[in-house]
Amino acid sequence: MQTERSEMYRQRLRRFIEEVSVYPVSCERLTEGRTDMFWLDEVLRGGAKIVQLRDKYSTDRELLEKARYFRRKTLEAGALFVVNDRVDIALLAGADGVHVGQQDLPPREIARLAPDMLIGISCNREEQARQTARLVRELGPVVSYYNIGPLYPTRTKDGLTEFIGPESIRRFSAHLTLPFTVMGGIKTEHIGELVALGVRRIAVVTALTRAADIAAETARWVRSIAEARRKNDE
Repeated sequence: MQTERSEMYRQRLRRFIEEVSVYPVSCERLTEGRTDMFWLDEVLRGGAKIVQLRDKYSTDRELLEKARYFRRKTLEAGALFVVNDRVDIALLAGADGVHVGQQDLPPREIARLAPDMLIGISCNREEQARQTARLVRELGPVVSYYNIGPLYPTRTKDGLTEFIGPESIRRFSAHLTLPFTVMGGIKTEHIGELVALGVRRIAVVTALTRAADIAAETARWVRSIAEARRKNDE
């Protein structure tokens, strides 16, 4: 049975496709002593059109309070707001979407519970992209976008030892034609190569959380991706 999605969902997906370039993901433990709220205000000031709240350490009540702050500020800035993993927090805060891993709640169940929300899923192996493609063919828009990564060595997540490289982008996207993001150790010098491979949205953590001037660095990423896309389209 095909999953039904709402008009609000379609509007959110359209904004994701048309507006998002840099995709900042929070990590308060990697912000050089600054808070997630400070980070949020700065990436929005720098022109980010989406933010993801990723917090695995706060209590549920603290996380909900933080998510509601993120929701309020992103609405003021006209940006999309995604919560990592926690569908309950995303729903209670009125987020635009949730991003899940392969071991989290299945997208088909999330779509049934939250037909208005964008659903992103991480794909770390080619087989996961194939499985997601089968899921979408069978059930319709239960996944909105997927993330390919980690591309390059990164210390953002503990225990990572395998990095799939930029050559994985064409392999993954050959199976799955949904919008996608890429992530993992990406620096601004990689942007041209990635855009030439079809990338339009780049998710980053420490490139922004550890920046001396978060707003200025966010703006630099927005400009760099836009410039690379213009050159690629010429």
